[in-house]
Amino acid sequence: MSNKLIRNFSIIAHIDHGKSTLADRLIQSTDSVSDREMKDRILDNMDIEKERGITIKAQTVRIKYTANDGETYDLNLIDTPGHVDFSYEVSRSLASCDGALLVVDASQGVEAQTLANVYMAIENDLEILPVLNKIDLPHADPDNAREEIEEIVGIDASDAPEVSAKSGLGIPELLERIVQTIPPPVGDAEKDTQGLIFDSWFDPYRGVIILVRMMHGKIKKKDKIYFKHSDKSYEIISLAVNTPFHTELKELSAGEVGMVICGIKELRDIKIGDTIVMDKKRDTPSLAGYEEVKPMVFCGIFPVASEDYEPLKEALEKLALNDSSFTYEAESSQALGLGYRCGFLGMLHMNIIQERLEREFGLNLISTAPSVSYTVTTKSGEELIVSNPSELPDMAVVESIEEPVVDLSIHVPNEYVGSIIKMCQERRGIQTDLKYITSDRVQIVYDLPLSEMVFDFYDQLKSITKGYASMDYEFKGNVKSKLVKLDILLNGDPVDALSLICHDDNAYYKGRDLVGKLRKIIDRQQFDIAIQAAIGNKVIARETVKALRKNVLAKCYGGDISRKRKLLEKQKEGKKRMKMVGNVEIPQEAFLAVLKVDE
Repeated sequence: MSNKLIRNFSIIAHIDHGKSTLADRLIQSTDSVSDREMKDRILDNMDIEKERGITIKAQTVRIKYTANDGETYDLNLIDTPGHVDFSYEVSRSLASCDGALLVVDASQGVEAQTLANVYMAIENDLEILPVLNKIDLPHADPDNAREEIEEIVGIDASDAPEVSAKSGLGIPELLERIVQTIPPPVGDAEKDTQGLIFDSWFDPYRGVIILVRMMHGKIKKKDKIYFKHSDKSYEIISLAVNTPFHTELKELSAGEVGMVICGIKELRDIKIGDTIVMDKKRDTPSLAGYEEVKPMVFCGIFPVASEDYEPLKEALEKLALNDSSFTYEAESSQALGLGYRCGFLGMLHMNIIQERLEREFGLNLISTAPSVSYTVTTKSGEELIVSNPSELPDMAVVESIEEPVVDLSIHVPNEYVGSIIKMCQERRGIQTDLKYITSDRVQIVYDLPLSEMVFDFYDQLKSITKGYASMDYEFKGNVKSKLVKLDILLNGDPVDALSLICHDDNAYYKGRDLVGKLRKIIDRQQFDIAIQAAIGNKVIARETVKALRKNVLAKCYGGDISRKRKLLEKQKEGKKRMKMVGNVEIPQEAFLAVLKVDE
């Protein structure tokens, strides 16, 4: 097919501005699926996406559209996530497109993630087409939304198409505008083959399936292709596209997007951002690929049963193939045994990965409290990166600790500004900017330590603003801070999985609240359990879980007091011996208690 008849574009927007519903209407109005096969949010194919009502994975679909000029166009559409934790999915999708539909809710206007996504699209040099969605809502204000797009984003929105993704209003006009506004892909089918891998996943029947944007040249069934990064060659078994059903193709040529299936069993042979070339022409130059993503939040993931360690390793490999933005490395804990230290882009990302591991691979897991990575400088001048509190060296040899700080931008209605400022100040934030975008919407910018964000910041933000606030953040750098390691001791033994690094000013309150929480969670046993919070050798808080006690005097109904004393002494000795050899059972809720200390 001629490049002139191909359009590759992404749909980008803030959360809940209607990306997936708009994709549904575009698919439906081009008769790509019958009414019987059509279902809500057809591209969100994971159960977890349907339940939570959010898009987690970017999904591609090819639809055919016959325009007013009589030509039939191939539209390669990518529906992207809106949440800040999945912005890596968005950046990868944009790198494989030529244009983007910027969807703005006509009733909400421009929000934090709208801006972040626009900047990403501009960096990738894409043609941006603003689209006003939800214009059929009673409180929709398209004129105000246009004004905001022009003022805040700086894009001409005077003739932005007005649509309702729910009812299908304005969709035919939008399809015509896509064909006219989004440029066709550049690429020469006669040049040496170059294809960019921008997604992959594991299929138990077909092996690894890779999603490729062909930049130059073409590939056909039975061709032998070479993967530049992994230095491996494979023969193509089949080529396919999602229409939104699996449809086989004879060839993929420059400008097209499609799936390549080679029966690859080795998961580590595939890397997102790698270039595929012809095996006969291995010296064809590589494409630019993607920046390595830096995890922001870390936590330990351990199997409840030790025999699940190997299945967990396999599950992480398969999941990393589909989501290259999380990292994992083996670690061991005295309390929990063998497991993995995993790095994520944010708290929602962490929750989703844990849920996917449990659902898709049937694993029963324990996860430790999340932490961020600190840069520790010792007195000897050595620099260490510490992402696990148990790895922090003794404070006597530490010269300084630097913690990561993010540049946080919050868009909020005027009446909630005071509550937001109070919340950010309590979390050690430093205000850098406050400006009125419109007469009743404010943008507040803070420098905030990432460690103060990883627990329940997003939930609190939504609850104090009744869901009206939106936020976006990016990593700013590391800043020196007065941090200490808070250890939790059970009967004098530190539990490494419950340790955390916190600011010196908050350590006493954190320790006090945490031991109070643990006292309620840890079950009573046959001996007293002392729960202590300590900084170094100094215990700052203590609670005791009293022993279950059998009444050994029940059979004594009078007689000499020495008989009773003898029985009590015998019980006391037994308890003492039990305390020396007995293990304290720590339930899963104890590790989650660290998250909920602030409530």
